[in-house]
Amino acid sequence: MPRTGSEPVQARSPLRLRLGLAICGVVWGAAAAVGFALAHQPGWAAFVAAIGALALLDVIIVVRHMRQGAHWQPGRNIPPYQPVEPRRRPSSRR
Repeated sequence: MPRTGSEPVQARSPLRLRLGLAICGVVWGAAAAVGFALAHQPGWAAFVAAIGALALLDVIIVVRHMRQGAHWQPGRNIPPYQPVEPRRRPSSRR
């Protein structure tokens, strides 16, 4: 898609939402693991504990990305890209 020129103004990072969802996954995974462990179902407890561990890994990755800061974005003085012109097929006259 061609640039419209307003992307740096409108762009929003999904990292905070992803962090919130990952933290919810850690909390729910830990709570479910404890609940299944207390219910004497070690298979399910291990399964949801693994899901919680994956969510914790995602939290670590997201925090690392957030600490790296914003990546370079073109400023307001950079004009938008020119729209891509559709290619015309050469007319074949026979």
